[in-house]
Amino acid sequence: MSTPIIVMGAGGRMGSTICRLVQEEPQLCLAAVLERPDRASGVARDGCIAGSDPDVVFPQVPGGVIIDFTAPEASMATARAAARHGNAVVIGTTGFNEEQKAELAELARQIRLFWAPNMSVGVNVLLKVLPELVRLLGEKYDLEMVELHHNRKKDSPSGTALRLAECLAEARDWNLPDVACYHREGIIGERPQKEIGVQTIRGGDVVGVHTVYCLGPGERIEVTHQAHSRETFAQGALRAAAWLATQKPGKLYNMADIF
Repeated sequence: MSTPIIVMGAGGRMGSTICRLVQEEPQLCLAAVLERPDRASGVARDGCIAGSDPDVVFPQVPGGVIIDFTAPEASMATARAAARHGNAVVIGTTGFNEEQKAELAELARQIRLFWAPNMSVGVNVLLKVLPELVRLLGEKYDLEMVELHHNRKKDSPSGTALRLAECLAEARDWNLPDVACYHREGIIGERPQKEIGVQTIRGGDVVGVHTVYCLGPGERIEVTHQAHSRETFAQGALRAAAWLATQKPGKLYNMADIF
């Protein structure tokens, strides 16, 4: 039996990509699409429900898994509505503040809830191998990161960059807020050894590039992940949705639970 999928923001770039891929996946079925009231009529598809109000649409798809790549406030509203109606939710939105993350963790005690700032296989493999690389190199190597995205991205640094930076910090038993440097300007003195630089570039239509630099005496290692298409993230979301449909509430799931 196929898993029914509900797509939030179905008229957006990610939403429309997800809708198309769901319709190509035999284990999933596109059950409902939602958009803002002024755009809802434009996302209607044959054989599925279209609307703008989660409290109207979600009860019509019992057992449906919601996929949301919208914006922090909108995704929070989606998660709260899902909790009211018992739907599972996969969230790929970035830019949540700490209070919102805490609320997601609390909602995950009631419903099946999955959140990952990046759902590509490559990035999540990188998160697995980076700690070992950092440990093997030792603390004489400085750690830096540069991330590049399209000019319409609203949050900075990206959620993926922050997660990668957290991964680097954890490998050295550091607390990222204590060591992160997001801006350098003027005469600031020598670079502290206990620091992780995270720099941001915005421009054009770049889907996403993240490069980690490990800079040591006489050499450096660069590890880069480049996303060439939004399908990378959409496919990860579909994989997460199919997996989440078989899980139980109790924790805020992420990609590490799948790998």
